[in-house]
Amino acid sequence: MFTGLVEDIGALERVEARGDGRVLTVRPTGIAASELAIGESIAIDGVCLTVTERGRGAFTVLAGEETLSRTTMADLAAGARVNLERAMRLGDRLGGHLMQGHVDRVGSIQARREADSNLVVEVGAPAELMRYVVEKGSIAVDGISLTVVSAADYAFAVALIPHTMAATTLAAKPVGARVNLEVDMIAKYVERLLGTTPPAGRTP
Repeated sequence: MFTGLVEDIGALERVEARGDGRVLTVRPTGIAASELAIGESIAIDGVCLTVTERGRGAFTVLAGEETLSRTTMADLAAGARVNLERAMRLGDRLGGHLMQGHVDRVGSIQARREADSNLVVEVGAPAELMRYVVEKGSIAVDGISLTVVSAADYAFAVALIPHTMAATTLAAKPVGARVNLEVDMIAKYVERLLGTTPPAGRTP
C-alpha cells in the first residue's frame, strides 16, 4: 500500500528489454538504494513494482508485459525523471490517501494554467474512470495523491501547490504527456458492494 506522498525523484539510468518486459534501473536522489530490500515494493510514477537488484546507488525493477500495456512505463527512456515512494509501514501517518499502485487507466494532460502561486493541471480520462472522480475527492496522478478541483465527463483538474511542483515531476510535464491514473479504491469497493445481488433466499 502507498499514500501518494512522493518521497523522492529518481533518474532512470537504463532500460533493457527482457522477453516481453523491460528491466528498469533507477538511481534515487534522496532514498538510499542500499536501504531497499530485494523483493520489497516501490511505486514508480504510481506503478507498484518489485525491487529485484540493488547496488552502486541504484536499484532495478522488472516491468512485465501487463504493466507496460496498462501504464506509461513503456514510454520511459534513459534519462527520464520518475516519482518514487516506498510502501507505507503499519502505523505510518496517512497524509495522502490509500493507494495500491495498481494503475486504472492512462490519461493525458490537456491544459495547464497558473493560478496565483499554484499550477492547475487538467487531465483527460476515459468516461468509465470518471464515474469514480468527484470534486474534492482524491486521485493519484503519476503516484501523487491530489485533490480534485473540478470534474467533468471526460476530464478533471487538480491544483499543484509550490511544494508539489518542486517535489514531483508533474509540473514539468507538457500538454499531451501521458500520466498514470489510480482512482480512490474505496469508491470501487462501494460500487461493487452496492451492485451485488444478494444470494437467493437472503435479503440485503
